[in-house]
Amino acid sequence: MSQRIIDPNTRAGEAQVEPSLRPETFEAYIGQAQVKTHLQIFVEAAKRRGEALDHVLLSGPPGLGKTTLAYIIARHLGVQLHVTSGPALEKKGDLAGLLMQLDEGDVLFIDEIHRLGMVVEENLYPAMEDGRFDVVIGEGVNARTFPLALPSFTLIGATTRAGVLSAPMRDRFGIIEQLDFYAPEELALIVRQSALSLGITLAEGAEALLAARSRGTPRIANRLLKRVRDIAEVRAEGVITRAVAEEALRLLDVDEAGFDRMDRAMLLAIIERFDGGPVGLDTLSASIGESKQTVEDVYEPYMLKQGFIQRTPRGRIATPLAYQHFKAMKAPKQGLLF
Repeated sequence: MSQRIIDPNTRAGEAQVEPSLRPETFEAYIGQAQVKTHLQIFVEAAKRRGEALDHVLLSGPPGLGKTTLAYIIARHLGVQLHVTSGPALEKKGDLAGLLMQLDEGDVLFIDEIHRLGMVVEENLYPAMEDGRFDVVIGEGVNARTFPLALPSFTLIGATTRAGVLSAPMRDRFGIIEQLDFYAPEELALIVRQSALSLGITLAEGAEALLAARSRGTPRIANRLLKRVRDIAEVRAEGVITRAVAEEALRLLDVDEAGFDRMDRAMLLAIIERFDGGPVGLDTLSASIGESKQTVEDVYEPYMLKQGFIQRTPRGRIATPLAYQHFKAMKAPKQGLLF
């Protein structure tokens, strides 16, 4: 079983060579305004009543800040955060060991909660609803169930596939919030904030370019910022201007839509191999050498949101926007700066 116990009141950058880019308060958290407002109110209300916050389900594509919100919630509640993931909880005993470590009011964060096994999920129900964990001693007709009382706690579940969650699990969450892709203006603020934290010299306009290529995702924005920083340090005296960022992104093979090589491979497979679609998920994932889950969770959401592909009962279809994108890519490009 993989688990971490974290004191959220410890500053994220301590004992690290490079400071963390994870915001530590609701005030520092950029974007997701409605979700943030809801959570601030619910956390404050729970604190005023002296109660554990109701269980929270956060859903949305990867990299939008679900884990960060779990850290912030625990920090504002002033309790410890216990971190694990759905695949790490393989047996009932794994869950028991985790629950027995909780103190009053603690936050238990389960990432990829949709990947919990059925046995573990069913044993989590009474813990969430009644504050107890049932221990079975003996077998067959001699089996006896002994309920163990648990301290009041908050379960925060994060999922990229809310539709896969069973109805009984979903119904036990009192707070359900959906995170969406970020606007370019929000991502530009995140890039600027991250550059300050990392001590990166970022010229005006460079953050807007990086934001536009980040697929609406802060995690991608921060990753691109770090890689462009590396290229700028080696080839452009460490200063990231808009022109330097443009050439660095070209070197990283990230195009105007923020697509990398695998994104384009997926779109081109639909357009060229399957005549624009429709093509089934199994066939599409096999054609590009990626798992179905990766295609559904990582590549598809942004393409669907931006209108590059459509889902139909018969499969995925490339839209006119996808054809226009590749036509534009064939236009002559200016020479490289470095």
